[in-house]
Amino acid sequence: MTAAEEKPARLISGPGMLLVWFYGVMVVGAVSRSAYQIGTDFHRAPLAYALSAVAGVVYGFITYTLVRGGERARRAALVCCAAELAGVLIVGTWTLIDSSAFPDATVWSDYGMGYIFIPVLLPISAMYWLRKSRNAVKP
Repeated sequence: MTAAEEKPARLISGPGMLLVWFYGVMVVGAVSRSAYQIGTDFHRAPLAYALSAVAGVVYGFITYTLVRGGERARRAALVCCAAELAGVLIVGTWTLIDSSAFPDATVWSDYGMGYIFIPVLLPISAMYWLRKSRNAVKP
């Protein structure tokens, strides 16, 4: 097998598998919630529903990169997790400061309180795991 044909190093061993499971659940939750809300009541809270859809896409990409594995995927997942954390912190703070901007909750409202704070804890856990796994992944 040549270097180009080698399989990328796995990111889903140990705690990585738990991260994939949590991100997979969040994909289903965020995408199904936002699809229903956008399809039935978009005019009520377009910003909130669009942000939930964005969260679902971000969760999906992170899940994909974790499953794909390899150094490039690990770096992409790190960038996405950092963006996810920034989104959770910005939207979470925004919903506390100006709740009138969000007539309905997003996945990231109040730092993910409606999802048992998983949206704020998940990127922190994932970034820790991805940084720790850097030594195990060879380019």
